[in-house]
Amino acid sequence: MTKFSELNLNPKVLKAIDEAGYETPTPIQEGAIPPALEGKDVLGIAQTGTGKTASFTLPMITMLARGRARARMPRSLVLCPTRELAAQVAENFDTYAKHVKLTKALLIGGVSFGEQDKLIDKGVDVLIATPGRLLDHFERGKLLLTGVQIMVVDEADRMLDMGFIPDIERIFSLTPFTRQTLFFSATMAPEIERITNTFLSAPTRIEVARQATTGENIEQCVVMFKGSRKDREGSEKRKLLRALIDAEGEKCTNAIIFCNRKTDVDIVAKSLKKYGYDAAPIHGDLDQSQRTRTLDGFRDGTLRFLVASDVAARGLDVPSVSHVFNFDVPGHAEDYVHRIGRTGRAGRDGKAMMICVPRDEKNLVDIERLVQKEIPRLDSPLKSTRPDPQGGAEDEDRKPAKRARGPRRTARPDEATAQTESPDNKAPDAAAAANAPQPVDEQPRPAKERSESRGRSGQRASGNGNRIVGMGDHLPSFIALSFEERRAG
Repeated sequence: MTKFSELNLNPKVLKAIDEAGYETPTPIQEGAIPPALEGKDVLGIAQTGTGKTASFTLPMITMLARGRARARMPRSLVLCPTRELAAQVAENFDTYAKHVKLTKALLIGGVSFGEQDKLIDKGVDVLIATPGRLLDHFERGKLLLTGVQIMVVDEADRMLDMGFIPDIERIFSLTPFTRQTLFFSATMAPEIERITNTFLSAPTRIEVARQATTGENIEQCVVMFKGSRKDREGSEKRKLLRALIDAEGEKCTNAIIFCNRKTDVDIVAKSLKKYGYDAAPIHGDLDQSQRTRTLDGFRDGTLRFLVASDVAARGLDVPSVSHVFNFDVPGHAEDYVHRIGRTGRAGRDGKAMMICVPRDEKNLVDIERLVQKEIPRLDSPLKSTRPDPQGGAEDEDRKPAKRARGPRRTARPDEATAQTESPDNKAPDAAAAANAPQPVDEQPRPAKERSESRGRSGQRASGNGNRIVGMGDHLPSFIALSFEERRAG
């Protein structure tokens, strides 16, 4: 079995690796580090959680240990699709380069340009950036890429999903043709294949697992769910999520819950907190400081549930995530691989559970086609509980039914007398007949009179033939006279 000490790494890098507690490289590390140290272009394909980050950081630190950076001209460039992944790469450099005098800068959104400009002006050996922020600095004239010796593209397929491919092509054109390129991805879409053919020169291809495979140590299952009504689907789905969490019990030490939309991230997090679950949201619309605090809380164990959009599917390196819950079936099948890759890392066992509604069944078929196996179906834990008499809607969304209210009808004095004095009120039918409203006009009226009655809003006829407008059945006689006088006039 190969050890890191056999990979020709810098002795100071080996010391940092040993202090970090690692001895044996992963397959992607074992395959990528030797050709990278030889200066060759590398195309690495491996599922998430296999150690791709160390596959390029370790050889980069070894090669950059000699030399010195110049102002505004970084010696190496690492491109990442998200802020979280860029921050993770920066942490890896801090870990493995602590005995080597190298400088680095992290260019991501949510941080002031001024602080980043100061670092670039001093000269950095390693520049770690997201494509958008990197081009912002370049267009402001604060950065030159002509001194880049090593360029790394991490999670290239995610770059494609997020629409960064035009930016990547432009950044490639700004770097020297003689650069060394290290290109890593979990999947290889046709567009990614085109870029590698264009910008990589005779790359060494390392594919340690079949494209878009999921770890064998991750137990997967899906619950097929259909809401009782369309307007209750969301609340019932959140109720099902809580039931799945409860069914796992103590085995679920912590979990990441993925939603497709940012609005659903906030709704699910708020719902979980309302029902006593320690949860917090993370997505692209939150401030960077808030995202950092949330991730730090999840890493150190003070936060149990992280409700996330796909912005956290890449670059979230928490080795001990016990569960991943897909509240929504991802729209892109490749995202499923990355989502569930957040659990079962570093050889640990993990569990991934997904909720699928009828409209997402097509996406589920795409996922099963990509991973080339059927995901086991799991019976809903809600089936064993007493059905909700209100149709399944949870308390947070349920509104009290509105009771139809009409005008109260006061019994006429003659009706009340008839009810109390009738000798037949012992019989139920007779009592019901006494309580029923009596028609005012027993004799049918002529058609002309009926049409005239309909022409006046709410007109009724009193016992003496007078027309009364909207006054109910019991009417004081002086009001009836006033209407009669008006008609007579």
